[in-house]
Amino acid sequence: MFLDKLIAKKVAAFEQELLQKYYAEVENMYGKMRGWRHDYRHHIQAMKVHASRGEMAEIQRYLDMLDQDLTNVETVIRTGNSAADAVLNSKLSLAGERQIRVRTSVRIPVHLTTPELDLCTILGNLLDNAMEACMELPPEKRLIRIYMEMKGNFLYFALTNTAGGRKKNHFRTTRGAGRGLGLNRVDAIVKKLGGHVTRASEEEAFSTEVLLPQ
Repeated sequence: MFLDKLIAKKVAAFEQELLQKYYAEVENMYGKMRGWRHDYRHHIQAMKVHASRGEMAEIQRYLDMLDQDLTNVETVIRTGNSAADAVLNSKLSLAGERQIRVRTSVRIPVHLTTPELDLCTILGNLLDNAMEACMELPPEKRLIRIYMEMKGNFLYFALTNTAGGRKKNHFRTTRGAGRGLGLNRVDAIVKKLGGHVTRASEEEAFSTEVLLPQ
């Protein structure tokens, strides 16, 4: 009984920490977007000055800079499901900062029966582990593929990432107790929801597939 209470307490603390981290990541992303919008009028004024002087090269340079800046803060995935959008886009923002290429194909309903906390825990932990594995490689080899869609009455989620060669122990990361607990929580949540999770390690790649009934 005492052990069960201790485990439950640790799980509750972990989930609270997880949510706070996601909120911070999303707020960081939205903060960049608000900052860009706030500066929009200043950018227009600056380009007007260049235009009045006939400085077309400067206008082109300024537009290139704005295009790159907007790319950095643009919301990449719009599924319509707020929980999935928040986690996926916050992780994509982090991946960009870490020079990790991400390829996505996401088509899911606006409303899912999977509780938002459970969905955030699953997606967040799997993407964290994928980025961790990618960071062991040089930037040009870092790649994550995300695929989500409905298959009948199931939400199907597949994630594949490059990794530093075939590793027998890659199913359980060794970087900190929090990471291991995170993967355990993914398995526990999928089991609780009546779903299924599989993992496969191949040469220079690692993949996870999750099925959740809806």
